[in-house]
Amino acid sequence: MKIQGKMFIWLSFFILAMAVLYGLWSKEPVGTTALFMAFGLAIMVGYYLAFTARRVDAMAQDDKEADVADEAGELGFFSPHSWQPLSLAIGGALAFLAVALDWWLMFFSLPVILIGIWGWVFEYYRGENQNQ
Repeated sequence: MKIQGKMFIWLSFFILAMAVLYGLWSKEPVGTTALFMAFGLAIMVGYYLAFTARRVDAMAQDDKEADVADEAGELGFFSPHSWQPLSLAIGGALAFLAVALDWWLMFFSLPVILIGIWGWVFEYYRGENQNQ
């Protein structure tokens, strides 16, 4: 985490320099304000990472001799297959089409979305993937 904190702090100083240069050169208030806000965001993230790095143990990214696999851990459980995202995608596409064309199409998209959500939530309570 130490290297990320340093990177964000250096990035914030670069953004500050560019904000001052841009503000003096262009005299455009919106872009200058956006750059100063980006400076604030970068300095907050950099300070948080540097502050947190002092409280946690050294991680693999802080060691120059570390391998990529040193921080690898369990990735978690991933569903082998599911048809529910297809149902949600079709329902979502119909819902956005309803916004673009006319609201009556929402009456057809809402049941498709609800069926997709219901199926996805209860996917492991029935069928071959049921937990015993």
